[in-house]
Amino acid sequence: MTQQYFLPMENVIQDYAWGSVTSIHSLFGLENPENKPQAEIWMGAHSGGCSKVTAAGESVRLDEFVNANKSAVLGQAIDDKFGELPYLFKVLAAASALSIQVHPSKIQAEQGFAKEESAGIARTAGNRNYKDPNHKPELVYALTRYQAMNGFRPYEEILANFEQLNIAELAGLIDAYKASLNAEGLEALFVSMLKLDGEVKDAALDKLLSFAEAQQDDETFELIQWLKDLYPGDIGLFSPLFLHVLTLEPGEAMFLHACTPHAYCRGTGLEIMASSDNVLRAGLTPKHIDVEELAACTIFEPKVRAELLTVPELDNGAEHYPIPVEDFKFSVYTGQQDRCVHVSTPEILFALDEPVELTHSSGETMTVQRGHSVFIPASADNYTVTCTGKFARAFC
Repeated sequence: MTQQYFLPMENVIQDYAWGSVTSIHSLFGLENPENKPQAEIWMGAHSGGCSKVTAAGESVRLDEFVNANKSAVLGQAIDDKFGELPYLFKVLAAASALSIQVHPSKIQAEQGFAKEESAGIARTAGNRNYKDPNHKPELVYALTRYQAMNGFRPYEEILANFEQLNIAELAGLIDAYKASLNAEGLEALFVSMLKLDGEVKDAALDKLLSFAEAQQDDETFELIQWLKDLYPGDIGLFSPLFLHVLTLEPGEAMFLHACTPHAYCRGTGLEIMASSDNVLRAGLTPKHIDVEELAACTIFEPKVRAELLTVPELDNGAEHYPIPVEDFKFSVYTGQQDRCVHVSTPEILFALDEPVELTHSSGETMTVQRGHSVFIPASADNYTVTCTGKFARAFC
């Protein structure tokens, strides 16, 4: 590997239909000449959208750059543990809601991937659940106001939400749940709701929307009202009654555990996750829903709302976010002057609002402009950074 420690990145912008046409351009000045949805900027080596880096004047795929000298690029410990860049870093700009989804655990992903591979199901098939053998825990950091759903509400709160609707078509399901306010009861209700169809489903949705229309200044029912035009007739419209609805303010962050249902609704943020694209859907989508597999990969236990936001450790203008997995770490820095950063793993820096000036002890320098990123291999050992604004750092 040539002794170059700052490698400019060229990243894939995914044009998923739910993406914003304007947000990425507005925040970062990146052009959108075709006026297409710009849903996600992928920064990493995942095969679904691999970045390129400029090394020795040549553009090369990041996965190829990593594989050419793993121990130097990843560091020996990361190479031994993962054998690849273990995280995927994104900008996510949602103009409309993403599907309700659950990500499998590591063991579930390995087993599910192997099963579907042996069954000969194409990885691009619409009924494919597992695109890779990895889990997908993730953290989202809000750049704008960012509305999301995350984790089950308390059992009693879910019951109260449904009881106030008083929908006759659901009475039997709600009575059964009321008699079993625990994980088993919640699973039975959740799965039964996903399997509703025909006239029963249509009548239940009509009554939900009639009730929602009568509610003023209620975040849950305002969200249902907004979603109904995006996903008409979708059973996922009941999801806000099951899941916590919350809006992150810019600078707030939230961790999303494996086996926990969640959905991003609207807003732009940074997202860092294990390098995976495994998604099991539970509504708000025209795509395949495998109810049995979804249930098998879901933990039907409530999350405490007050514990959903992730509180960072403060360190001289840096915010270091606690991450309960080994695949990635994440920090945001503000107003740094010649700060020395130690490097022991592969890093990606992303400039949020002002240029980021980098200097290595070898004499190498680089300026990262707003909306752009740089890859730094573990072999860099250290560098100094100056920035009058904010930048984000992904590492492991």
